[in-house]
Amino acid sequence: MKYPWIDAYLLAKRGVAKDLQADWNWIRYQIGGKMFAAILLDHDNKPYFFNLKLKPLEGELMRQQYPDIIPGYYSNKQHWNSVNPDGEIPDDLLKYWLDRSYQLVLKEFSKQKQREILGLTVCGTDCSACPLHGNVCTGCNEACGRVFHAPAGKPCAIFACCVNKHRYATCASCEQVPCEVWKATRDPSMTDEQFEKSIRDRVSMLKYASGGISHE
Repeated sequence: MKYPWIDAYLLAKRGVAKDLQADWNWIRYQIGGKMFAAILLDHDNKPYFFNLKLKPLEGELMRQQYPDIIPGYYSNKQHWNSVNPDGEIPDDLLKYWLDRSYQLVLKEFSKQKQREILGLTVCGTDCSACPLHGNVCTGCNEACGRVFHAPAGKPCAIFACCVNKHRYATCASCEQVPCEVWKATRDPSMTDEQFEKSIRDRVSMLKYASGGISHE
């Protein structure tokens, strides 16, 4: 197999679970219980295809350009595609397709469920890493943005803008991130340097979690 990195690459994505569908001998990669990629194994447990999901027109275009991708093997051929594991698809392109498949399946869930699967707030914070989580604060997603640092009875300004105003799952869907709302919403105990780093870290987390910021 030409792509030994594929298992680690998929498992590094947030919310991903892996199992073996023994009847098919497929290694499946899932988010929220839905498969977004699979490694199809033969009787010797060697890969003979990678399956991934693309939009129908995107998949058709890719199949026209690359002979190593065909309509999904034992899958819905309109939405699923099978890639030759010993073919000539460049690594970066295959990673892009896997990212696209992850995004497409993630977006099949409600926006709230997407945040739960990712384990992130709208601004890319992992509440479970906060010492106040489960004590002073239940978490941004659970409290619908009404976190401990927000005005009493009101959601955090970032949550209000992202979810209540624009109906996004996270700020990754916004072309202006990090915007002025982000810059105005800060922990006053942070220095300017710490705050700027927190913004960079959260933007990076959103990009990584979504496979690259998408404005679709």
